[in-house]
Amino acid sequence: MAKTASKSGIHIGINIGISEKDRASIAKGLSYLLADTYTLYLTTHNFHWNVTGPMFNTLHQMFMVQYTELWTAVDPIAERIRSLGHPAPGSYAQFGKLASVPDAPGVPPKALEMVRILVTGHEAVARTARQLFPLADKASDEPTADLLTQRLTVHEQTAWMLRSLLEE
Repeated sequence: MAKTASKSGIHIGINIGISEKDRASIAKGLSYLLADTYTLYLTTHNFHWNVTGPMFNTLHQMFMVQYTELWTAVDPIAERIRSLGHPAPGSYAQFGKLASVPDAPGVPPKALEMVRILVTGHEAVARTARQLFPLADKASDEPTADLLTQRLTVHEQTAWMLRSLLEE
């Protein structure tokens, strides 16, 4: 491993078999995924708190399961960014600039509109993950590819389950 001097002493360079250019590109893509995941987490939690109507109990419980899964997902995404040698975004301002998932409406909509918004959000996160997959694959970044596969599975399945609630 290459050692270089830094202000704090010794800095050990990263040599994990992925070029710096690829690590930077993958970390950037993962930052988009992190921002989308966090934004969708916040929207889902908001809807959990504010859902009303005849489907209250079902949706309240479903949203809790979903926001808990999303909350659990943000840490591995951020830690993968760090493993690649880059800082993970972590502020609302950064997430707002990076996310493709829109922020939740200020006044929570009716229950079925919440479901529609969450379907759109899960599909958007799936697209973000899928866009990064070819780069991770080309760079032989199996840990990122595995993470993306896991996230795609969750978001596609959750979108399907939510869409089924909208069927007449």
